[in-house]
Amino acid sequence: MTLEAAERFARLRLARTDKVGPVTFRQLLDRFGTATRALDALPDLIRKGGAGHALPEVSRIETELAAGERIGARLLVLGDPEFPEMLAAVDPPPPVLWTLGDVSLIARPCIGIVGARIASAGGQRIARGLAQQLGEAGHVVVSGMARGVDGAAHAGALETGTVAVLGGGVDDIYPPDNADLYRQIVERGCVVSESPVGARAQAKDFPRRNRIISGLSRGVIVVEAELRSGSLITARLAAEQGRDVFAVPGSPLDPRSKGPNELLRQGAILCEGIEDVEREFSRSRCVGEPPVDNPFTGAPPDLDDATLERVAALLSPTPTPRDELARAADLPIGVVAAALLELSLTGRATLLSGGLASL
Repeated sequence: MTLEAAERFARLRLARTDKVGPVTFRQLLDRFGTATRALDALPDLIRKGGAGHALPEVSRIETELAAGERIGARLLVLGDPEFPEMLAAVDPPPPVLWTLGDVSLIARPCIGIVGARIASAGGQRIARGLAQQLGEAGHVVVSGMARGVDGAAHAGALETGTVAVLGGGVDDIYPPDNADLYRQIVERGCVVSESPVGARAQAKDFPRRNRIISGLSRGVIVVEAELRSGSLITARLAAEQGRDVFAVPGSPLDPRSKGPNELLRQGAILCEGIEDVEREFSRSRCVGEPPVDNPFTGAPPDLDDATLERVAALLSPTPTPRDELARAADLPIGVVAAALLELSLTGRATLLSGGLASL
């Protein structure tokens, strides 16, 4: 079902609202049915909690859309038919996605290749060769356009299709020395970002970027990585998302091999070539969007202060499942879910996956 233009605009505006991340975005859509109705209700919900709040100005969203149009970028919002199915299956998925280039690539079977920025010549050769072979076998290679392994993976898959996920906007060429690679990916592949067009990458953006790399992919291959690295974060996210994690083994004398070798100890799939990937993918299984489960079913349009206080009194720093809170409060789950959402919006609680913890 195609979303109306007003609803697409509202979803972008809701996604750009301060302190509304993917979890709260999904909760608000479940609670109110549409982003349009959520935006109408949000100021009153915040005001009731006594916290200052301001929705982004309509002009700010119009400026973002104009900036995307100016460079030929395309916006996908959660709910669009073209929003990639694999990414929609992530819990919760990113609310919006800017794309530049051939957007059809993110709908094809993808596999991520990540690794060290300061990669060895051998590691870069392995990444480039794997990417080329995977591309020839029909896979789209996804990476983060960083130096080293990422750049080598993109280069190996340019002829067959590659997707670069950026921390900044789709027009943010980072690192600058990958400018030529960036231009080739825009012309022959696709650049993707959750950030607004024109945004410059900051440290806080890279975990979100890594989550999209793994979310788009059926599996992620780690070629070289130290123990404390973004590549291992991507591998962890992939495992949490139910994706396959592959690791290329390396010499114990090289610090860049410690990450993949540790992943192998933890149960990652040994990857010495494309045969290992194809063998694992030949197993019958699929990843799809989670079944629709609206936790707000039965919740009234408005909650009174007594109900909010009743639920707030049960919160603690320990995340607690929603059904346990409902049992302790002697309230329907839908009412408790609505109360938790309002408490998180007013800053009295932090929304977590599956429960809440008080601040």
